[in-house]
Amino acid sequence: MKKTISSIFIFILMIVSAIVLDYLLHLVGLKQIGRYLGIVGTIIILSSFFYSLRKRKIISFGAPKKLLQNHEFLGWAGTVLILIHSGIHFNAIIPWIAMISMLIVVASGLIGKFLYKEAKDSLNHLRIELKNVGKSEEEIERELHYSALMVSAMQQWRRVHLPLNMVLVSFAIWHIATILLYWRW
Repeated sequence: MKKTISSIFIFILMIVSAIVLDYLLHLVGLKQIGRYLGIVGTIIILSSFFYSLRKRKIISFGAPKKLLQNHEFLGWAGTVLILIHSGIHFNAIIPWIAMISMLIVVASGLIGKFLYKEAKDSLNHLRIELKNVGKSEEEIERELHYSALMVSAMQQWRRVHLPLNMVLVSFAIWHIATILLYWRW
């Protein structure tokens, strides 16, 4: 329950932070900065993908655990900046679809993190319980086999998270391309 609340809190904090920061920019007469925060937010989110590159062995530097922490934080921070950038403008559908898909990607990341952590914790607790009742290593491994399959299945959430990312990237590129075509420099 505590982990569920913290994931929901992180998501809500992201949205509230964006609203408060956007309000403050408007309050001090700097709302035009929001236009450029989309660029900064996009660069920050792109930098968070070093974790994905490391996981797929495209790059070899960086500790995976630290890169995952960076991925989570930079994804969150970049999303806040892009939310400030998007503001409340009802004049274009593509940016709204991109923003909504971005929120869905962040939510799916938080859900996946929660599910995977729960499955791993459950497996570790079961291992400890079986050791405490005097089971042999062979018996423990046999009993944990099906639970381990559950952890493996939880890792499959990436099969949902990755396509959602592709949708986000597609709409973001479409939005960026139209901005580059029509932006009044």
